[in-house]
Amino acid sequence: MANYPTPHINAKPGDFGRTVLMPGDPLRAKFIAENFLKDPVLVNNVRGVQGYTGTYDGVKVSVMASGMGMPSIGIYSHELFTVFGVEHIIRVGSAGALQEQVKVRDIVLGQAACTDSRWAEQFHLPGTFAPIASFRMLRTAVETAEQMGVRFHVGNLQSSDCFYGDHDGVPEKLDSTYAWKKMGVLAVEMEAAALYMNAARLGKQALAICTISDHILTGEATSAEERQNSFTQMMELALKTAVKLEDAK
Repeated sequence: MANYPTPHINAKPGDFGRTVLMPGDPLRAKFIAENFLKDPVLVNNVRGVQGYTGTYDGVKVSVMASGMGMPSIGIYSHELFTVFGVEHIIRVGSAGALQEQVKVRDIVLGQAACTDSRWAEQFHLPGTFAPIASFRMLRTAVETAEQMGVRFHVGNLQSSDCFYGDHDGVPEKLDSTYAWKKMGVLAVEMEAAALYMNAARLGKQALAICTISDHILTGEATSAEERQNSFTQMMELALKTAVKLEDAK
């Protein structure tokens, strides 16, 4: 794909920064742009998937929604990486905790992403691919989180194709939630694995930073409005990480 605009992004090369933050929700993208970026400009609104570019601490940064699920973030990340000169994508999303020590509103940095998706089949691999984050981005985010004093965890995410799983009549020890939990997976979300695989295939870098919006084990949850507007620590962490990535290039 070399032509622009693409089927899903009505922009031109140069409209996006080298680093793009990708929340799932277009309204969260709008919130980040209006509350954190200086002089944000709307550069894409195809299908209402809002993309903005501005500056943060003097560095050009973009934010654009990814939509929900691996097929959606797979499309947008592919087009950003291959057409618009984007080098780093930071997913800023919500996740459901799978471990007791991970609390609602904690931040999880996805060192890797397990998945039940068949996304990797398109790459014609002779075995199982392990989707991992960019170490450079992960290390930068960890150092930044420590400096900010936020409560965070580093480890495996599980990227699921199913939000509403059919668990009726399934014994706990055969339930998929228990299976991922017993392997130490910290939280479940729906996008990181495809993002990591696209980055690997295209020679780019990616990292998922997720705020725990609900707890699978306890049932504790945040509202849709809270997820849209209140996960500001995660947003600030991602933006500070983006600045450091640019400073170190």
